[in-house]
Parts: sequence; C-alpha cells; structure tokens
Amino acid sequence: MSKVYLVGAGPGDPGLITLKGRRLLERADCVLYDYLANPALLDLAPAQAERIYVGKKKSVHAFTQEEICAMMIERARRGLNVVRLKGGDPFIFGRGGEEAEALAAAGVAFEVVPGVTSPLGIAAYTGVPLTHREHTKVVTFVTGHDAEGIDWSKVGLTETLVIFMGIFAFDEIARALISNGRAADTPAMAVRWGTRPDQQTLAGTLATLPGLIHEHDLKPPATIVIGEVVGLRDKLNWFERLPLFGQRIVVTRARGQAEALSSRLRALGAEAIELATIEIQPALDYDPLDQAIANLGAYDWLIFTSANGVRFFLERLDRSAVDLRALRARICAIGLATRAAIEACHLKVDVMGKDYVAEGMLAAFASHNLAGQRVLLPRAAVARDLVPVELARRGAVVDVVEAYRTAAPAAFELPEKIDWITFTSSSTVRNFVAMAGAEALAGVKVASIGPVTSSTARELGIAVTVEASVFTVDGLVSAILHAVSLKGEGPDHAF
Repeated sequence: MSKVYLVGAGPGDPGLITLKGRRLLERADCVLYDYLANPALLDLAPAQAERIYVGKKKSVHAFTQEEICAMMIERARRGLNVVRLKGGDPFIFGRGGEEAEALAAAGVAFEVVPGVTSPLGIAAYTGVPLTHREHTKVVTFVTGHDAEGIDWSKVGLTETLVIFMGIFAFDEIARALISNGRAADTPAMAVRWGTRPDQQTLAGTLATLPGLIHEHDLKPPATIVIGEVVGLRDKLNWFERLPLFGQRIVVTRARGQAEALSSRLRALGAEAIELATIEIQPALDYDPLDQAIANLGAYDWLIFTSANGVRFFLERLDRSAVDLRALRARICAIGLATRAAIEACHLKVDVMGKDYVAEGMLAAFASHNLAGQRVLLPRAAVARDLVPVELARRGAVVDVVEAYRTAAPAAFELPEKIDWITFTSSSTVRNFVAMAGAEALAGVKVASIGPVTSSTARELGIAVTVEASVFTVDGLVSAILHAVSLKGEGPDHAF
C-alpha cells in the first residue's frame, strides 16, 4: 500500500538519520527533499527513484507549500511510496504539521518519522549540553523568523534559550532580551551547518554575539544558543578538535569502493567529497577467463593483484560448471585489501609481499621454484606487465586473462575550495588529468597511495604532497594526518 513518510533527515551529518528513515529511503519511489537535508542521503534511495528538490531555503522556494503537498498527494494516489525528507525533525519548526494536515484532509496514508533536531545535533557537536544539572533544567525552543511576534519578556529568561532562524533578526532579539532583564554577559553562540565538517561556530555573550555575526558575515542556516551551558564549550568541544576538521578532501576511487577511504576521513573530521575518476566495468570478452576457470585444477598458482580481480573472478566462477573445490593452486595476493577479499571467501593466502606493489610480490616469490609452474593471473585489461614478464623469465607458464576493465566516467565537476585530493591508483590520476587537466589542481595538496601512483602523477605534471609509507587506505590517511599536524592546518588535537 502506498504511503507518504515525513522523515526527519537530521541536523546535517548524514550518519545521524534514524535507522527507520534510512530503510524508508532505501525503498522509496519518490523523494521530495529540503535544502537542509544532506544530499548524501539521496544516495540511499534506489537509482530509479524520482528525486525532487523542493527548496525551502529562506526567501527562495522551489515550490510553494501548497505545491509540495499537492505533489505528495498526487504521487501517493498513483501508488508510489513517497519520502518527504526534511532537515532536522519534521515537527520542530519543519512545517511537518501542516503537511500532515494536508495529507489527512486528502485521505492519504502517512507516517511521521522523527529526526535529530538541529539544537540536539549542535549540542553534541559543539560541546554545549542544552541541559546540565549544575546550570539549567529548562530549555526553550523559539523561532526567530518572526521576532516581533514573540513576547521576549516571557521566554527570554529561560535558562537555556535556543533560537531557530534568528540570524538576521538577532540584533533586535538581543536588544529585546537585554531590555527584558537578561544579563548582557550571558554566554551565547551561533552555529552554522551544525554537525557537518564545515560547521562554523561563533561564541561570545548576548551583548557581543550580534557584532561577531556581522563581523564574520554569518549566513543561514544557523541556530543560536543562549545560556550558561555555552560556557562548557571550551571543555567539551570534541568535534571541532578532530585532527582533520575543516579539511575538504576529494576521494577519486570508483563508486562502491570510495566508502572505505571516505568513512575514515569523515571519522577524523574531514569533509570527504566522493568524485569518481574511474569506473570498474566487466571485461569485453570473458571467454579466456571462463576457459581458465573450466581448467582451474591445472594451475599451480592463482595470483590476484587487486580486490576487483578477486570479485570478478568469483563472479565468473559462480557462472561456471565448477566451484572452489576445483582449486588446487596456491594463492598469492598483492596486498592487504586483496588478501581480505580472498579471505572473505574462506581461502588462505600463501604468498604476499611486504610492499604492496608488484615488486614486493615478486620479491616474495624469490624462494619458490617456478620452473614449469602454471600461473593464472586474472586482472584488469590494462595493467603493468612486470609480474607476468618476470614470472615467465623465472620459468613459469603464465596465463594473463582479463577479469575487468577500468574506464573514465562520462563527466565530473571538481568542487571549489578543496584542500586535498587523493589518488589510489595510476588510473585515477590519468583519468583525472584527461578530464580536468593537471592545472586544475593548482593550490591543492595531493596525497598518493604509493610510489607507482606518485610516479604517474609526476609524469603528468602533478606535484605529490604526501605519499603513503604503507600502500593502503590506512597508510594514505596516516600520511595526510601527519602532513596536517606538521603544518598546523588542523585543530590543536593530539591523535
């Protein structure tokens, strides 16, 4: 049965959406989303789902409230499951009540899914608890959208006062609060884009905060908190002290594989921007790989040089008439990620180099007599020939078969004001330069996963700022952390 779901998207960090909200997005037919809903949440919806931006930015509405309600009703009547994705919580200054009334009047089934409202997110991510046994037992939420319509003499003396949408009217609000008895030196702060990596916090007093807002030209969306609890910020502010807070870092890995790096960067406070410069595609011709799998028992060694090679090999194996019981070969992996992909299939890795590159893998074979040994190497269509050439020189019979291909995406747009870009393979570098040019990275720091990738970057005119000493995603993150801490670009935080 079709239904409309009014879902709270949370305060900004996409990880703060509720589990129920996430599940509803994953099976939505249509998503109507706000300006304040993090766009990353749209990726949770099915690829075929309709996505409609309905605005609700101050004074700039893509659709009127009546039009939004009409769209929800019309789609629900067509039998679609509709998610109305709203920043924060639908029923806390989110006009969710108006939308629920319209749905009820139209006889359309609906549910309301709460979200983390912005003050709660701000409290957690700025170190300012809205309640505290020693400071406050009362919290008041008020909208500053219509400051003249609020009786500040009644709400102004509440112990913790939270003002939504009051950034433009705060001069007037602060004067009204002080004239109605609130102490001018009461701690106060304004927070823009709370819980996001670009969170901006201005802290002062009720008397000084208006001037700070003008001085820093703070724009919406911003929430203001007034009360003694703001004084706890210096002690409890954990988020803005994360070592990569404020750093905008581009991740160029393929979609579906970027999350491993992105999640590590986000956990350290960075804004990870996924910009795939590479696509992983099936092989053009699977006959050579399929024939090799049909004769799997004839091989002495099975070598994998990437996790993608493992994945596509197993997909073709599943389509074949045989299974892993046909495998008698010993297995070699180029590095930790490839090893993890192999071990996920409950297989053991017999050989892995100390350095996670082709040279390291070949060094690990030094103690093995390869004369007459049959080797199967399923890999990308375009790759370095060092491994098969050297193994053949040592007497092995090597079958190199195409398991997958890499290609450049149709298009991408480099975001503005980025601090770092990461490259995890030579292909990501080549594709980036082909589409954007090396000059696009002027002023941007470059992090490379290893020497092969770095060499490709330098050949194409890109200066490498840092290179991972361990050629893994974790090694890449460590290299960035070290560089930021050395230059004092991040917050003062021991990590």
